[in-house]
Amino acid sequence: MSERPQGSEETEAEKLEWRSPDEAPITLSGFPWYATDGVFRRLPLDSAEPLPPSVHTHAGNTAGGQLRFQTNSRRLSLDVKLSGPANMYHMPATGQCGFDLYTGPPGNQRYHSTARWGHALEDYQVQLLAHGQSRMRNLTINFPLYKDVRKLAIGLDPAAEVRPPPPRALEDPVVAYGTSITQGGCASRPGMAYTNILSRRLNVDFVNLGFSGGGKGEPEVARVIASIPACSLFILDYEANSSAESMRHTLPEFIRILRAAHSLTPILVVSRIRTASETLNESARVDRGQRMAFQRDTVEGRRAAGDEQIFFFDGTDMLGEDFDECTVDGTHPTDLGFLRMARSLEPAVRRIILP
Repeated sequence: MSERPQGSEETEAEKLEWRSPDEAPITLSGFPWYATDGVFRRLPLDSAEPLPPSVHTHAGNTAGGQLRFQTNSRRLSLDVKLSGPANMYHMPATGQCGFDLYTGPPGNQRYHSTARWGHALEDYQVQLLAHGQSRMRNLTINFPLYKDVRKLAIGLDPAAEVRPPPPRALEDPVVAYGTSITQGGCASRPGMAYTNILSRRLNVDFVNLGFSGGGKGEPEVARVIASIPACSLFILDYEANSSAESMRHTLPEFIRILRAAHSLTPILVVSRIRTASETLNESARVDRGQRMAFQRDTVEGRRAAGDEQIFFFDGTDMLGEDFDECTVDGTHPTDLGFLRMARSLEPAVRRIILP
């Protein structure tokens, strides 16, 4: 526990007790290397592999990070220091830089609140819970999708009890690798990224390894991901950053690297959603179809060779018939788009990891 953070505007009547996000029994997830590096980062600080610059930069973005615990505190506040203020033209600041809060037990978590602050600021303090009644609640806090979180403190009532969260359905996380869409662009708030939606629905931790513009299937990235010691499932969702030619070179090798380190861990290859440009551009439809077919054929080839733990999911219809109404800019989903993606993927993921 710590003193009131510097710059806090709370009065004595509102005084909170500030806790570290890694203070037991609070559970921190989404950052596989936190125990060694001590930072909210999705890949290691000192990677044995030379990471591509875009991947290295975006690895500091905290997409998929979660805090979970139970408390009877009437109030919950966060004191936050970011790497910079909101600066994206097509994504709300609440999704890029904000936190959101869900309450309720596994299987029945409901959205409660979103961080509200001056979006020109990179340091802010917000209240996410204010309730007159003190009773035990199960809480999940989702981290920002597109900014680094440099410092974080959790403010609770001084006399509040804190308990561990309910157990997950699986001990090991699902690891999702991909593009800006995987990272959560352009959800209005963190809980609406499709990996976070699936985390709630399945009661499973997710490690979100979506890298905006940088999910290109490089073998050095595959080797770093393969070093995660235990996973329930790998999802490969990086077609949107690949051409048909580059995918032919990268996908078989990416799978080979993962399989060499995780011989029995399921792998789910997901082809991309449709884009608005396809309504008028026949070549875009043909190109996506070719990449989809290559991914499907690659998976079927491995299954025919005896790998029964690799699967393919055709993402063509994840957004539905009115797919053109589900994005911000023709490519990046809105909350509606992410909800449809999660609903489409959930049965397939559930069959693989929760048979």
